[in-house]
Amino acid sequence: MTRADLEDKTTWRRPQAGSDAALHAARSILRDLLGPTPQRALAVQYWDGSREDPVRPAPTTLVIRCPGALRRMLLPPSELAFGEAYLRDDIDLLGDIGPAMGVAEAIAPRLGSVRRLASLTHRLLLLPTDDVPEAAPPRDAHTFHLIGRRHSRARDAAAVQHHYDVGNDFYRLWMDAYMQYSPGRFGTGLEDLDVAQAAKLEYLCHTLQLQPGERLLDIGCGWGGLVQYAAERFGADALGITLSREQWALAHERLALSGAGKHCRVELLDYRDLPRDAVYDKIVSVGMFEHVGLSHMGRYFDEAWRHTRPGGLFLASGIVVLPSSPLAPLGWAARWLWREGEFTQRYVFPDGELATAGDIIRCAERAGFETRSVASDREAYALTLRHWVRHLESRHDEAVRLVGERRYRIWRLYMGVAAHGFATGRIGDIQVLLRRPPAASGAPA
Repeated sequence: MTRADLEDKTTWRRPQAGSDAALHAARSILRDLLGPTPQRALAVQYWDGSREDPVRPAPTTLVIRCPGALRRMLLPPSELAFGEAYLRDDIDLLGDIGPAMGVAEAIAPRLGSVRRLASLTHRLLLLPTDDVPEAAPPRDAHTFHLIGRRHSRARDAAAVQHHYDVGNDFYRLWMDAYMQYSPGRFGTGLEDLDVAQAAKLEYLCHTLQLQPGERLLDIGCGWGGLVQYAAERFGADALGITLSREQWALAHERLALSGAGKHCRVELLDYRDLPRDAVYDKIVSVGMFEHVGLSHMGRYFDEAWRHTRPGGLFLASGIVVLPSSPLAPLGWAARWLWREGEFTQRYVFPDGELATAGDIIRCAERAGFETRSVASDREAYALTLRHWVRHLESRHDEAVRLVGERRYRIWRLYMGVAAHGFATGRIGDIQVLLRRPPAASGAPA
């Protein structure tokens, strides 16, 4: 048989777009990956309008837009390909987007079997390739390619600005009045986002035992909500620093309008470039672990120790990875294929890196801090993210006008999947209260 004959035979066997054979192949692939229809956690709707619904009502519907969608989503079978299929509108996710991560968790373990993978690949190659939407953006749209040494000052600034300089008006659509990009504090779980985030600011200031006139430094201050709150409600003399130009501009404007600018300010500054003789009574840093990177975590705590007065407090908070990832027990082949975290790296948080709680505490204590307490905000973060996703979805049209449909989908998917990760214990969020010991040995706290 000649090569031409083989190609002709392959073409003849491949289902055409819209054919019953393509629908049959797609159903077979999903049955193999997701299990029998009655037992699934989500419903599936195909391009011809037909549906597969589990026995229990599903909070999420996976919509397969066209016959070739699964081919592009699963060749290669990776987290990135799955996310890009959603960005490209090959698939859609209706209802609660969080359980979409459950799809990934169902698919990934099946990649470790060579026999199953070969069978899956064979069926995927039979699906059509001629149905790509004409308006599909290029693969690298909205990605950002960093240059320079990882976690250098210039590269860190570029990574932060890629994420946060999407536009202040966009973030305003779905955040609270103080624009806090971290978990709120929920007493009953029924609080709205503004109440929960104001409660979190109050909690942070109380945990720091903040007193009138004390000097407070906020490393990675976002839009300045905490420094404003600390100045207005606790009488602190507060400085916030950020690498985001958009955050700095809005914080500067908000502080001036509120009148709090007399007692607090925000500067565009890397924490490594603080004046060496600058000393603060209290330091707070919320949501910074993931930006610092494990290789620089020691430097981060060394700098915080240097700028904390003897006997002063440092409250550090951020996202950590937990050892319970569903991919952890899988073989190296499945983990290598799935490449967990690559979607977030490419589209959302370039150079982002999660450490464990043990890594954080070890680096803090090596710098000279005493650990006073450790608390978890994992469940609160899941709830906060659900609020953010609902707010974003409710203002879809405004978001699209500001940043476009593709960017809207990036943030909806990223936050929805993150909510699922916090809810199921794949990732966590911790607050570590640290104390720099007094200069004199044995001095009272």
